[in-house]
Amino acid sequence: MTRLLLSAGEASGDLNGADLVRALASLAPGIELFGMGGPLMEAAGVEVLFDPTAISTVGFTEALRSVSVLRRVLARLGEAMEARRPHGVICIDYPGFNMRLAALARSKGIPVLYYFSPSAWAWGRARARKLAELGVTILAVFPFEADVYREAGAEVVFVGHPLLDRVRPSAGREQVRRELGLPDAGLPEDGLPEDGLPEAPVIALLPGSRRHELQQLLPPMLAAARLVAEERPGARFVLPMAYTLHRPDVERLIAAGGVPVTVVEGRTYDVLHAADAALIGMGTATLEAALLGVPHVACYRVSGATYQVARFLVKVPYYAMPNIVLGRRVVPELIQAQVSGENLARELLGLLVPERRAAVKAELAQVRTRLGEGGAAGRAAAAVLQRVRPEAAGTS
Repeated sequence: MTRLLLSAGEASGDLNGADLVRALASLAPGIELFGMGGPLMEAAGVEVLFDPTAISTVGFTEALRSVSVLRRVLARLGEAMEARRPHGVICIDYPGFNMRLAALARSKGIPVLYYFSPSAWAWGRARARKLAELGVTILAVFPFEADVYREAGAEVVFVGHPLLDRVRPSAGREQVRRELGLPDAGLPEDGLPEDGLPEAPVIALLPGSRRHELQQLLPPMLAAARLVAEERPGARFVLPMAYTLHRPDVERLIAAGGVPVTVVEGRTYDVLHAADAALIGMGTATLEAALLGVPHVACYRVSGATYQVARFLVKVPYYAMPNIVLGRRVVPELIQAQVSGENLARELLGLLVPERRAAVKAELAQVRTRLGEGGAAGRAAAAVLQRVRPEAAGTS
């Protein structure tokens, strides 16, 4: 029987890992899967030895708070490799930890595949060269990611992005709006006020899935919401809450923000589908919004020390994933001190102007084309099973 150790460390990794696990189980019934992950991977069939999704962080200085814990987890997974001898290790995102895990596995002679590999195209090529030296196979989700790792000498399989299969609302826009208690009409084709802005826009607020992101980004988003509400008193604000967040934390910040916000547990795709525009913390959610054709403002803010380090390391002209995929600035980006209520509100109101909205939606429609075809998880699973053979390892 094939045994695999999987390692994912954040909510997005848990989600992508769960899709991969289901594909693996479909192709190899009875496969044994264990390692590090969250509740979604566990529900999909992984024996979770440690769940880090509650402590995952963003940034260099923020990560220091859990370094000692992650060192212990690395040691524990190393012990599991010795005891259970997996036929392969699959790393999923979470590079600060998984780069070390990949090196540990290779030192034990265990093949490693990396799904959602470190963003070497953004942070420099050193990580790509390191993984290539270790003999790690890259399961690339972006075409430009595949190019960078091939240039570094790594074996690369381009599998495409799983969001193409996953990003689908549960129903049509009007039905979703009714279920969420939102106005039936979105941005009308006619009947606009003289300034061309809708009277009652629906705005989605997505600060992120980590507590740190919530604390950094939700207050300025709420400040922007207050300003937008002054311009358009009928505006409605909806926040789809990630399962990694605690509702009391979210509601406490909303209460301090002084603007009504409807909190919906989960249903991120439905909320985005219902929205006329959105304020989104940079990350996977910006790509999800792009695939749903939702004009949005992308924002990012971390500690000053983290930013000072990152600004010398990041090698990309854009930060929001839709802009990176398209190679041009389509989505407004606000970074660090730029992330204020005034700036967010100004950019957001601009996206509600019909001509600008139509132009942005047309650009976002090209994101799906750039990401290839659906079926990424199935292709990734097939690539794993082709490269991990119990017979070759001499184990059963």
